[in-house]
Amino acid sequence: MKEVCIIGLGYIGLPTAAMFASHGVKVKGVDVNKNICDKINEGKIHIKEPYLDQIVKQSVLNGMLSAGTEVNRCENFIIAVPTPITKDKKADLSYVISAAEKILPVLEKDNLVILESTVPPRCTEDVLVPILERSGLKAGTDFYVAHCPERVLPGRILYELEHNNRIIGGIGKESAIRAKDLYSTFVKGEMCITDATTAELCKLMENTYRDVNIALANELAMICERLRVNVWDVIKYANKHPRVNLHQPGPGVGGHCLAVDPWFIVKAIPDVAKIVNLSRETNDNMPKFVANKVRNLVSKGSKIVILGCTYKPNIDDMRESPILKLAELLQEDYEINIVDPFIEVYNKNVYEVCNDADIVILGVNHTQFSSIDFSVLSKVVNNKLLLDTRNFFNKTKVEKSGFKYILLGDGKSDYEQEILDFKQSIISEVAVTEDSEI
Repeated sequence: MKEVCIIGLGYIGLPTAAMFASHGVKVKGVDVNKNICDKINEGKIHIKEPYLDQIVKQSVLNGMLSAGTEVNRCENFIIAVPTPITKDKKADLSYVISAAEKILPVLEKDNLVILESTVPPRCTEDVLVPILERSGLKAGTDFYVAHCPERVLPGRILYELEHNNRIIGGIGKESAIRAKDLYSTFVKGEMCITDATTAELCKLMENTYRDVNIALANELAMICERLRVNVWDVIKYANKHPRVNLHQPGPGVGGHCLAVDPWFIVKAIPDVAKIVNLSRETNDNMPKFVANKVRNLVSKGSKIVILGCTYKPNIDDMRESPILKLAELLQEDYEINIVDPFIEVYNKNVYEVCNDADIVILGVNHTQFSSIDFSVLSKVVNNKLLLDTRNFFNKTKVEKSGFKYILLGDGKSDYEQEILDFKQSIISEVAVTEDSEI
C-alpha cells in the first residue's frame, strides 16, 4: 500500500489528503495547528469546500487518514504550505523552509519529496534541495524531488484535483516519473513532465496572465469613467471579436494566487517584468479608486454597508481581499458595516445592518445577494445610494425601488444624469422667466 505524508492541511493540503486517502493511499497529514489536527481526527473539517466533509469523515473512519503535528518516516512527502508575500512584496518562504527542515531528520534513500506550494522561480532547486541534501543524500540520485503546483478553483477543488491537467517538474527525469506515478493514483487529467523551474514559472504565469488581463479591464474602467462611456458595454462588444477576451473590472484582485504570484516574478527579475509590475500596481490601487468614488458620494461620518468581504464569490476565503482593503481605507472617516453570508462574524440580516445606512456597496457578488428585495431595502436606507462594483444587480430593478444606481466603470450613466440635470435646470429657468413675464 502506498503512503504519503502531507505537510500543511489548509485549502490545498486537506483536499489533496482526502483524494489520496479515498483512492487507497494511506495518508498522514501534518499541520502546526493542533486544533486542526484534532478536528480532522474527529472526521471534521475546518474549511468550507463542497463534499470535502464527507470524504474526510469516511477516510478517517476507514483508517486511511490521520493528522498530527509531527513528521514521521514515510515513502512520499508533499509540502502544501502557504507562501504569502511580505510587506515589501517578497515571497515569505518560511513555511516551506520549516516543512523541509521537518522532513530532513526522517529523509531516507529513495524517498520522494514534492513541493506543491506556489513558489518563486528556482525555489525548488535553490532553497528546498539544499536543505534536504544536508541529510548527506543527493537529490535526483539518492532521493527524488519534484515541483507539482496545484491548479484548482475554490468551490470545485475536489473535481479539479482529479480532472485538471498537472505540471510535474522534477529534479531530473526520474523524480518527475516518480511524482507522476504517485499522482496517477487519482489524477485523470494529462500529466506533463518537465523540469522544476519550468513548472514553477508556468504556475506563476497562469495567474499572472489573468492578473494582467484584469488590470487591463480595470484600467479600461477608469478610462471609461473619464470618457463618459460604459466599460461593460465596451467589453461586451469588444469580446464579439473572435480573438479578443477582455476580463471584467472590479474593486481589485485578491486571493492567495492572483494577488500574490505575479510579485514572485517581479521580485525575481525586476528590470524585465515591467508589464507584470504595472498590472499588479493597477489592481492593488483599485480599492483606493473605489474609496475615492465613495468619498464623492457621501460625506464624512456616513454609515456605509459593504456587501461581501471575501476575495471572490461564494467562498469563505478572505486572503488578500480587496474589499477588506477598501474597508480599511474608509474606516477612519466612515462607519463601516459588512454583511457576508460566508463569514460567521458578518453573517447578519442585510436589512437590519442597512438600517439608517447612507450608501450600500456591492463588494462581492455572492449568489445570496441576488435575493435582496430592494423595495424593502429602500425603506431603511437613507440616501438610497447603491454602488455596484461587479455589475451584479439589475439597474432597472434597483432604480424602480427608488435607489440611485452607480456602476463601477459606467461613465455614461453619470453623463446621462448630468444631461438630465442640465435639461431640468433649463426647464426651470424657462418656467421662472415665463412666470416673471406674466
